[in-house]
Amino acid sequence: MTSTANGHDPPGAKARWIVNAVGFWCALGYACLTFLAKQPGEPDLPVFFILVAWTGLPVFGLYHYFKSRGEPFPVGRMFFWAVVFRICGLIGGPFFEDDFNRYLWDGYRFATSGTPYGAAPEAFFADPGVPASFQRLLDGINNPELPTIYAPTTQAVFLLGYWLQPGSVAALQLILILVDLVTIALLLRMAPARGVMLYAWCPLVIKEIAFTAHPDGVGVCLLLGAILLARDRRWRYASVCLGMAAGAKIFALVLVPLVLARARSRHWILFGAILAALYTPFIIRGGTELASLLVFAREWQFNSAVFGLLATVLRPFDAKLVLGLMYFVFWAIHAIKFVRSSTHPVPRGDWLYGALLVISPVINPWYLLWLLPFAAIFPSAWAWTASASVLLSYVTGLNLNDYGLQPYQQPAWARLLEFGLILLALVYDLSRRRLLSLGGGNDLGGDAGTSCIKT
Repeated sequence: MTSTANGHDPPGAKARWIVNAVGFWCALGYACLTFLAKQPGEPDLPVFFILVAWTGLPVFGLYHYFKSRGEPFPVGRMFFWAVVFRICGLIGGPFFEDDFNRYLWDGYRFATSGTPYGAAPEAFFADPGVPASFQRLLDGINNPELPTIYAPTTQAVFLLGYWLQPGSVAALQLILILVDLVTIALLLRMAPARGVMLYAWCPLVIKEIAFTAHPDGVGVCLLLGAILLARDRRWRYASVCLGMAAGAKIFALVLVPLVLARARSRHWILFGAILAALYTPFIIRGGTELASLLVFAREWQFNSAVFGLLATVLRPFDAKLVLGLMYFVFWAIHAIKFVRSSTHPVPRGDWLYGALLVISPVINPWYLLWLLPFAAIFPSAWAWTASASVLLSYVTGLNLNDYGLQPYQQPAWARLLEFGLILLALVYDLSRRRLLSLGGGNDLGGDAGTSCIKT
């Protein structure tokens, strides 16, 4: 470390030292998680949660340190450690999940038959033409009676992974890590670096993308790119990105009307044309993911919040109808305010995705990848508490080795703790917001009251 002529450290030296110290501390935690992920079987849940606290709590402390002092966060070091953490995930590989088997199988089917859709994996169990390495993947696919549920843009990523190295989850991890680093770069154009650090160093993001290779980050990256392009009124490119984002996962449709709210009709047509272009080749070949998606929407329930409560007094269909109507009203109110506002170029994706998840029959941890980039722009206690507490959804009969529970059944205490922590954080946010508004201050995150878009 260099010093100035009067013996004092140069400006920012202490800040860089603190960031490096926290980064190294977190890297030790991820290195331990890498070691556990490489061992036979799954990591012990208590050890996993200790490492989540090890790598997560210092990040929140670091955020508040820089927020309270108003110092600029050193972007280069933030990015450096973000890369280090993701390399740990790349080396460690998936745990608590087997979805990667489906991703790799879809890539194989896409490359060899021209489409991943139509035939369910179980149709190939006795097929002698399937290579032995992919037969082993077939053995690990969940719900093999259903064709794939993943949309065309995501399938293109699986195909690219196959081209890089057939059947390699590491190739897929590498692609998704690179996409996630692009997401971080986009966020740096939309939020202060300390807020972006919350996303870049978030244990859930690193676990679900770098370790486990969930592909939701592809749609998120495209969505953020579209928002930035729309901000600059580059509507044509924004429409293309939105079409590809919607072609990655249906979640993107929540924000499409808001991003294109000020666009012309031809840009809406372009969005539809891109989406149609993604789906048409597969429709011609006889299938898309929509049939399996309908089965998922109709039958599956896991880690639900409000839906789980309402379904105890209403039929599941009726509960979905009631909650769907309530969500539409909530979304419409926000949409009207957003369109009328000239000061917020970024829709409140944290609110819209948060509300969608809280009424959803299924809340998988990686679904929060759609919410957390917006929580970097509009920091709040509830969103970042959710990023940690949702990992309690991994407390299931399967991971507990508890034969008194179904494999994906959660003990009641886990779900109560998960959503209880989020509720407490939400109450804290609302209370603090009211107090600070009376005193003329900012919200919890310090950045949540403004759009944080940089020009």
